[in-house]
Amino acid sequence: MPTDLQPGPTDASTGFVSAGAARRSAPIHAASVATRRLANPLAGTRWFPLFAVLGHRGRTSGTPYRTPVVTFAIGDHYLIPLPFCDRTQWAKNLFAAGEGTLRHRGHDAIVGDPGVVDRAAVASELPRWVRFASARLGIRHFVRVRRLG
Repeated sequence: MPTDLQPGPTDASTGFVSAGAARRSAPIHAASVATRRLANPLAGTRWFPLFAVLGHRGRTSGTPYRTPVVTFAIGDHYLIPLPFCDRTQWAKNLFAAGEGTLRHRGHDAIVGDPGVVDRAAVASELPRWVRFASARLGIRHFVRVRRLG
């Protein structure tokens, strides 16, 4: 387990470590709704490198889902912001399964070993504009997943 994992209350049914709520999720939600029609079809392509498509399975139904997420590739892992924290179903599903798939910049990867990391712990790995924007938007945590294949 990474040393920068920020433990918090754990939901016994999902095993998801609580990261707490974002301070200002309303602007993030408004932006995602406004850009959905353009961003979703382009997510995961080389033409839209900020967005990836996360493949995961429902915790109870087993239904496969594909969710567009903002992603930053850093070394052998990816960082995915947690703007809605405990209300983020894709994160709960990913933690329950322990792995998923990620299509980023036109390439597919199997990812696993998810962990919640604090923004301060990964700040040096993030581009300067991401540090600035995440601080202003109240994003305090990221999910770190490792490339498995």
